Amino acid sequence: MEYLKFIIYGFIQGFTEFIPVSSTAHLKVISLLLGIQDPGYSLSAIIQLGSVFAIIWYFRNEILRFNSQVKKKNLIYIFFEKKLLRSIFIGTIPIIFLGGIIKIFMSNSFNTIFRSNYSIAIISLLMAIYMYFADISKNRFINIRNHSYLDSFLIGLSQSLAILPGISRSGVTISTALINGWHRKDAAKFSFLLGVPAISLAALVEFFFSIDQFYKFSFFPLILGLFTTFFTSLLAIDFLIKHLSHRGMKLFIFYRLIFGLFILVNT
Repeated sequence: MEYLKFIIYGFIQGFTEFIPVSSTAHLKVISLLLGIQDPGYSLSAIIQLGSVFAIIWYFRNEILRFNSQVKKKNLIYIFFEKKLLRSIFIGTIPIIFLGGIIKIFMSNSFNTIFRSNYSIAIISLLMAIYMYFADISKNRFINIRNHSYLDSFLIGLSQSLAILPGISRSGVTISTALINGWHRKDAAKFSFLLGVPAISLAALVEFFFSIDQFYKFSFFPLILGLFTTFFTSLLAIDFLIKHLSHRGMKLFIFYRLIFGLFILVNT
C-alpha cells in the first residue's frame, strides 16, 4: 500500500503541477476521496522536485546551450548578458519574500485557514473566472525576447499567490502573462522556467523546517513517487504547450468550475 500511495501522489503531482488546476489542491482532495493520507506541505514539496527535474529535462537543449556559453564566459557575465536569467531572478523575488513571511510568522494559522476544502473550492472558482478573462484577452505580441522586467515582476507577483492551495502556479502565471499581452506558447514556457527556482526553493525550505519528520517517509516509496512525478510531469508539460498554443484554456476553465462546485457540494 505504501508504494501504491506514493505512485498516486506522483501521478497527481505530475499531471497537475503544470496543467493549470492546482497540484496542492488535488493532492489534498483526491487523497481524501481515495481514503489515503493528505501528503501535507512537506511531502508535497519534496515530490515537487520530480517536476523540477522534468522541466530541466524538457528544456535540456536550451540548458546545454547555456552551459556551453558559461564555459566560454564566466557565470556573472552571462547573468548580466542574458535577459531571461535576469527576468527569472526578478520574477522569483516576490514568492521568496511572501513565502518567507508566511513560513516564519504564519505557518500554522495559514495551513488551518487556507488548506480547508471550502477555501480550496472558492479559490478554484475564482481562478476559473481569472483564467476566463485571460483566455479572451487579445494583443498577444509579447514574448520571451521582447518582454520587459515589469512583465517578469508582475508574473512573479502572481506566482507568489500560488502559496494558497487552489491557486495553480502555472494557471495564475500563464493567465497573468496572457492578460498582459503575452503570446500563449511563450507565456507557458516562461511559466515553466520561472517554476524551477520557486519549486526548488519550496522543497528545500520544507526539508529544512521538517527535517525531523522525514523519518516517517519510507525511502524507496518516496523515490518511486519522485520518478512517477518526473514522467507524468513531462507528459503534462508537452501537452499544455501544444494544447495552449492552439486551443487556449477553455478546457481547464470548465474543469476548475466543476472541481470547485464538486468540492462545495461535498463539503
